[in-house]
Amino acid sequence: KRLIILSRDTRLYSTRRLAEAARRQGHRIRILDPTRCYLSVATGNPAVYFRGRDIRGIDGILPRIGTSITGYGTSVLRQFEILQVTVQNSSDAILRTRNKLHMLQRLAASGIPVPQTGMAFAPEDNPALLRLFPPPPLIIKLIEGSQGLGVVLAENPEAAESVTETLRTLMAHFLVQHYVTESRGRDRRLFVMGTEVVASMERTNRNGGFRANLHRGGHARSIRPSRVEIDLATRAVRVLGLDVAGVDLLETETGPVVLEVNAAPGLEGIEQATGVDIATRMIDALVERIRNTSPMA
Repeated sequence: KRLIILSRDTRLYSTRRLAEAARRQGHRIRILDPTRCYLSVATGNPAVYFRGRDIRGIDGILPRIGTSITGYGTSVLRQFEILQVTVQNSSDAILRTRNKLHMLQRLAASGIPVPQTGMAFAPEDNPALLRLFPPPPLIIKLIEGSQGLGVVLAENPEAAESVTETLRTLMAHFLVQHYVTESRGRDRRLFVMGTEVVASMERTNRNGGFRANLHRGGHARSIRPSRVEIDLATRAVRVLGLDVAGVDLLETETGPVVLEVNAAPGLEGIEQATGVDIATRMIDALVERIRNTSPMA
């Protein structure tokens, strides 16, 4: 099959692993920087160009679109969808995960437990918003942050007020979230493909921090998730319409809650912690979907 990885950096572990897995199985693979693609939106004649060449005859796409280029990256992906190219995670599904508030609203409305979360628009509503929560600590996070960036732990009411006021002056959009004290700097990442959890790890911040992200000092180990965790993760992916995702769970006194769903989860930490060849499974899943959707199938 003729496949494309949409990625800005060929050196990234996940991009390299996917390309290697595709080549090992005999597929033709290209890595295209979505910011170097340009589009022609025309009735009856849509097109995607890369460095002057019209990109045609592609069977499937693996999008690895970072948060900083969500808008343009998903526009490029949507153009390929219009061209009837099979994609692993649609542009609309990716967009559902990129705004943390919208994502949590969808999950909560579907009965999936999430941490109590709030947002206000007017600065004068900040004090009332903070009063909706139990006494601090509270988590304050940017709506479109990633890899643990743009997340602050406010340990007392004064800190919470100070952080929210500072973010307001910067015209930043943020969420206030209940801090799950019992998680103690731990979370669980379940890697979901379709209706199956193919790999799971627990991430722990060994430095005493509250963020377990591997990019922020976390340590990972392979785990066997419970049936409740598997059910939560697969339901969350289904609600958001994703094919592949990393689902982050926190353990609370009343059971696990979904903290976040990542539409372009990194492969390095979870492959190394679990020994599962996720890259090959992703290629296999995309190729199977291409075959199932092909008019010749």
